[in-house]
Amino acid sequence: MGRQPTPAELAVLNVIWEQGPVTVRQVHTELKQSKPMGYTTVLKIMQIMHKKGLVKRDEGARAHIYTATSGAHSTRGQLLRDMVKRAFGGSRSGLILHALEEDVSAQEIAEIRKVLDQLDGAG
Repeated sequence: MGRQPTPAELAVLNVIWEQGPVTVRQVHTELKQSKPMGYTTVLKIMQIMHKKGLVKRDEGARAHIYTATSGAHSTRGQLLRDMVKRAFGGSRSGLILHALEEDVSAQEIAEIRKVLDQLDGAG
């Protein structure tokens, strides 16, 4: 991945990761449900993403089809590593402890315990 996606680009990537190859219209339809955004704005964002190498574009069909060039896991991992480095001095435990100080639901705590138990068993 060349450059990190902006928040708007990440919103587009989330749609692509969830739905698979998409048209600009499909992304616009999904995004406008949560945030008023014009079709041409989404088109421009996706054109910029294509130039940045965040998405590939298949121009063979009447409507261009876009796919992500990196998977959700690797992109989110890179964003997280960058945030840990910048905001927590590289301390992953600092990030986790800070996140746990926020409102955490019982379901989230159960999921966290499950992951910790799996990590304990792997060691």
